[in-house]
Amino acid sequence: MAYECTDGGTGAGSAEPGASDSLRTFGAVVQALREHAGLSREEFSGLVRFSKHTVASVEQGRRMPDRDFVERAEEALGNTGALRKAAPHLSRQAGLASWFRQWARLEARAVTLWTYECRVIPGLLQTERYARAVTESVPPVKDEEQVAEQVAARLERQRLFERKPPIAFSFIIEQALVERGTGGPDVTRELLDSLLERSSQFNVELQVMPRYQPDHAGFDGPLMLLESPDNKWFGYAEGQRGGLLISDPKEVSIMLQRYARLRSQALTSDDSRSLLKQLRGAL
Repeated sequence: MAYECTDGGTGAGSAEPGASDSLRTFGAVVQALREHAGLSREEFSGLVRFSKHTVASVEQGRRMPDRDFVERAEEALGNTGALRKAAPHLSRQAGLASWFRQWARLEARAVTLWTYECRVIPGLLQTERYARAVTESVPPVKDEEQVAEQVAARLERQRLFERKPPIAFSFIIEQALVERGTGGPDVTRELLDSLLERSSQFNVELQVMPRYQPDHAGFDGPLMLLESPDNKWFGYAEGQRGGLLISDPKEVSIMLQRYARLRSQALTSDDSRSLLKQLRGAL
């Protein structure tokens, strides 16, 4: 199949998370093991070194447990192995749009990850305040818990930058995205500082597409590409209320060709950093 509606956004925009059977099941097991061990939620939170609120969110299936939580919970609950074995099968991430989750699962194991974005700073590069501004801007209106959950999920994805073995990242963003002023001047300054810091990592290439670029390979919109551990490439494209996981080699080849052209049209990494520094100094 060339295109699959993912059950699973760049995670860049502000999407509504769906229900999660696997997370609820995992959370119920955590709660059952905790209660069997005679631990209150507050006592357990001290042992795993996560807040009582975080423990509650995991037990209620509203939060994806990270690796530290799983390992510490195993130690605190008798090292049964149940949580460690169940964690890899969690297929839904609270706070991420339902259509993005399949891509997020592939993303977590990727060896190469390329992103071109023309609408909003990619979720992997967003600061907390920028992510909040984006989430609050896009209808429908969300309450504080919804905003916090979606922002947390976006920031959690950024743990990919710390993964070992490291992922080779490439980002191409339109200059207009940092000039738009999303969230106001303070948020933009912080965003520019973060982009400059992130682009200094050895495994991150960040390029800016200048405002004036008559020959542009990205007119069909944003795209994402990744290479899996077995060296298979996948593509991803997202619209207003849905996303497409693209696995057909011919279709993925077209996306790879477009991304290669975009890289040649965008500013070099060094020139992109220079531009970001200029924009930062002008604020």
